[in-house]
Amino acid sequence: MKYLKLIILSIIGACGTMRSQTSEPISDKGLQFSIRAGLDKPLFNNNVPYVDYKIGLNLGVSLDYYWKWFGVGFDFDYLNNGAKNSYPLTNLFNSSGTQLTSFAVQENKITRMFYGFGPDFRYVSNSKKFQTELNTRIGFSSIKGGEVEVVETTTGSDQLLNYHAGYDLSSSLSAKAQLRFTYFFNNFGVHLGVYYLKHFDGTELYNATKGFSTGFAPFTTNQDGGIVADETFAFRKEPCDCDLASMGVFAGITFKFPKKVKEEKVCAQCVECTVCGKTHALPMCACQVCGCKLSITAKDKFTHEILPDTDVVLVNSSAQTINSGKTNGFGVVVFDNVKPDNYTIKGLLNTVSLEDGSIAKSEFASCQANNGVIAKEIIYSDRNFIIKGRAFECNSTIPIAGINVTLENKELAIKKSTMTDAQGNFLLQLPETGVFELYGRKESYFSQIERVTASNYNRDKNLFVQLEMCAEKVDCGKGLGLKNILFDLDKYVIKESAKPELNRLVRFMLDNPTVKVEVGSHTDCRSSHAYNKKLSQNRANASVDYVVSQGIERSRITGKGYGETVLLNECADGVKCLESQHDINRRTEMKVICPE
Repeated sequence: MKYLKLIILSIIGACGTMRSQTSEPISDKGLQFSIRAGLDKPLFNNNVPYVDYKIGLNLGVSLDYYWKWFGVGFDFDYLNNGAKNSYPLTNLFNSSGTQLTSFAVQENKITRMFYGFGPDFRYVSNSKKFQTELNTRIGFSSIKGGEVEVVETTTGSDQLLNYHAGYDLSSSLSAKAQLRFTYFFNNFGVHLGVYYLKHFDGTELYNATKGFSTGFAPFTTNQDGGIVADETFAFRKEPCDCDLASMGVFAGITFKFPKKVKEEKVCAQCVECTVCGKTHALPMCACQVCGCKLSITAKDKFTHEILPDTDVVLVNSSAQTINSGKTNGFGVVVFDNVKPDNYTIKGLLNTVSLEDGSIAKSEFASCQANNGVIAKEIIYSDRNFIIKGRAFECNSTIPIAGINVTLENKELAIKKSTMTDAQGNFLLQLPETGVFELYGRKESYFSQIERVTASNYNRDKNLFVQLEMCAEKVDCGKGLGLKNILFDLDKYVIKESAKPELNRLVRFMLDNPTVKVEVGSHTDCRSSHAYNKKLSQNRANASVDYVVSQGIERSRITGKGYGETVLLNECADGVKCLESQHDINRRTEMKVICPE
């Protein structure tokens, strides 16, 4: 209800603002934009008896274009609903008669995002102040979250009582029907509405670790009224593609974009064209560009893709550059007011030349008479792929400008580098065959190493390979986790699976030759303090020895075993935790040693 109160107060405030504005005519046909907020009630028929889904928040925007009673529109909706365990936990006993009083309960919310497009139908009153709409949409939804897990922690057996794996759908086909009632003060209005949203793909997650999607411990009621949980666990192994839907109410604000009045250009006097020497009739007089336009399109030979950001140069018969430019987002560059001559068209994309095009002088005659356009194409015929990438700081959307991005294959002796622009974008040529490493180099950044296999792509179908890479910002004294540095039980031998991550550390130290690094090894709280301290020191030493074996001076790297002294959660001695919680504490980190 708190959401509904906020929505109502916002609408009342907006109404006051609209009434105070100067009256202006309400637009009839045209574009309108709406924002809304409301409450969403889930209607999930997913055969999960002991999980309830709660009413939650709905935020949305709409963009609609109407002619008269008919229009088309686009909707985006964000919906957030709570998932609540309903398995009985009060007066609960296990099969041995022990009352269960403490539980580990995990309840993750479900987040849905819907994108849809479709037709609109409306009725508008004679005053144009009241509008009733039926909006229909077809599109896709992402459905994430909803995992619910209940484990009893009273006896130490960690018996699983209730579980549902939730959802992780990226593009579930969905449909939405919506009624919206709007009152307009001018081109601003307020609206109320209801909707129904249906998801046609409601497939649950499958938990590979547990071996099922959902389940619960059956229970009975004893003669004293207590609830007795069975030792067995009833589960459904196969994920259910069940019905998922929701309905809700909302309120919001609508704005109609006013029509623009076109200002006609008036040609005061027609004069002789400086290009062709003729005086043209309207509209080809002095107020417009007279002469020939050249429209040049850059395309790929094999995929026929248009090529934005291609450098194009127009060279005349005297080998002089007459015009130059860069193709737009449609792969086209236009040169105005070009005099008749024989021309060569040259193109360059990411340091690779395109096949030359040509224009004959004779092609200009008909163009001048009709103010037409000479259209030409230049062709990119190189068999290499082009990596169109972007570099970010890890776990963020912050682009990294000025990082040196390298593509390398040591076996083929291929190494190519480029720098990112201010938005973190970069382009690199990728040979048609081979397996390559992609990484970045910049002071105070610890780059991920991406593996790129050219054979995964087909040059006859794709020219551009879209990739993202990330690098972590390194601050001295701040630990960064090294992934996949795993050891066998009670062992400290470096496994093959750990070497790629340690090689990433080697690469960082080679790129930053003055930096000194500490490798820290951490254990969980199980076993004695002394044993954990010794084991973690041996593991840290093993990591250091491997890095030194790859050419790093031993004076630049040290290893330290922290044992269980730096835990990342509450799982200390005497605290009962799940295995997944202990996993968080078992880790290897690196940190740059701050200079003294």
